[in-house]
Amino acid sequence: MPNPTAAMLVIGDEILSGRTRDANMHHLAGQLTERGIDLCEVRVVSDDADAIITATKALSAAYDHVFTSGGIGPTHDDITADCIAAAFDAHIDIRDDARALLQAHYDRSGQELNAARLRMARIPDGATLIDNPVSTAPGFTLHNVHVMAGVPSVFTAMVASVLSHLTGGAPLLSRTLRLMKGEGDIAGPLGQFAQDYPALSVGSYPFQKDGIYGSNVVVRGTDAAQLDSAMDALEELFAA
Repeated sequence: MPNPTAAMLVIGDEILSGRTRDANMHHLAGQLTERGIDLCEVRVVSDDADAIITATKALSAAYDHVFTSGGIGPTHDDITADCIAAAFDAHIDIRDDARALLQAHYDRSGQELNAARLRMARIPDGATLIDNPVSTAPGFTLHNVHVMAGVPSVFTAMVASVLSHLTGGAPLLSRTLRLMKGEGDIAGPLGQFAQDYPALSVGSYPFQKDGIYGSNVVVRGTDAAQLDSAMDALEELFAA
């Protein structure tokens, strides 16, 4: 049985402008790989309602899971929750369970749960809350879309919460062979090797060290025995 599939939707003008470097995709990809969920696509969209809604609909229809990051804070440009609700024609408003979490959090800190902070309690009807042990304000899951914060520490915590409830498949394993040969020298035999092992993913990643070109050949698959056998064949191929 094939692994479940996933996509990620990264939301925020700050990502597209280059002001903020996204770390969440790297973290999510690693966690999904370990869980046996194949991350197949990542999209980055601006803080534009039509763009978020369109991307959400397309990704939700194409993959088993969609993970979003960004746009669920207290400011005017945090529009993700409204857009996800709109994508599924769901009503959205302040929900009592989310409000209670925030009220307890701000009471403990001696701060006011003002109108801006209450925006983070707006949850679409039918959604399930995602726990946020870092700063309390919850994310949510609606259908197959998991809506999470963009702050890396909070995103990481929310991913752990979501993945604890998801069923994965076979974890993706990888092996690497480092060759002090340029890609132009290995392309021919490597292409034939890839054809001989169609169930495996074979990639070449060039590097340069001390003026010498080399290549890291990475082979990925879910069957450890097949992967080990393929790596033995690969080593023999380039040893010759």
